Amino acid sequence: MAADTDWHLTRTFTSASGDVRWDRLGPPGASPVVLLHGTPFSSYVWRAVARSLARDHEVYVWDMPGYGTSEKGPGQDVSLAAQGRVFGELLGHWGLAKPLVVAHDFGGAVALRAHLLHDARYRALALVDPVALAPWGSPFFRLVGEHAEVFERLPPALHGALVREYVVSASSAGLRPAVLDRLVAPWLDGTGQAAFYRQIAQSDQRYTDEIQGRYGTIGIPTLVCWGEDDTWIPVAKGRELAGLVPGARFEPIAGAGHLVQEDAPAELTAALVAFLRREG
Repeated sequence: MAADTDWHLTRTFTSASGDVRWDRLGPPGASPVVLLHGTPFSSYVWRAVARSLARDHEVYVWDMPGYGTSEKGPGQDVSLAAQGRVFGELLGHWGLAKPLVVAHDFGGAVALRAHLLHDARYRALALVDPVALAPWGSPFFRLVGEHAEVFERLPPALHGALVREYVVSASSAGLRPAVLDRLVAPWLDGTGQAAFYRQIAQSDQRYTDEIQGRYGTIGIPTLVCWGEDDTWIPVAKGRELAGLVPGARFEPIAGAGHLVQEDAPAELTAALVAFLRREG
């Protein structure tokens, strides 16, 4: 996994929601860290951070069902509820009792649901611009969710332009063309186009409403990192979330939008390394 173009997940786990592609980096037996991506992304966004953390940790990366190189198919359940259950399955498959967990965007909600509803135990939790507090979902996101069957029928060129524009809006600094190409590639063929609108149609705020009142019961060390220039979820939500979790530390990342991993990878990595060294 030395170069961006060489980011490939080589292992497969068959979950209740389809085949999940995953991989492991770093020295076997070292303190484990699991990275969760958001939507509409994949483990690829964690590549730089994962390689840095793998110097001192055994790092687990995975593409959620319906995302990246994992299985995508008609009728597939890719909701937050399903992803939380799949994450619990994976932790059991990996034999990880209390890993360090780092989760971005939608992955933050997945990690929170697994912990609060499914008794997944972590040593510590770092949340990066997570989907966690109501209300969430942009006007575009809600429009697509309400009319997914219409958007699924867009001509491929129009669909591709829409996806590219949507993904690039997650960055405040702008994405390198090769990175943007890699991020949108899973969504561009016929299977990917249907999967893109399926995951939006199944995104429902009730899945975070179910756990929002429980954040005050989180009893593990928690770090909340947030891009100060995030236009998808305002930084004020990060401060609010950190205030709800007992003892949580809030770490704003200057010059970064929602895709902090792309906009400020060095700054984010430094914050995560410091946190994991304290807690791991």
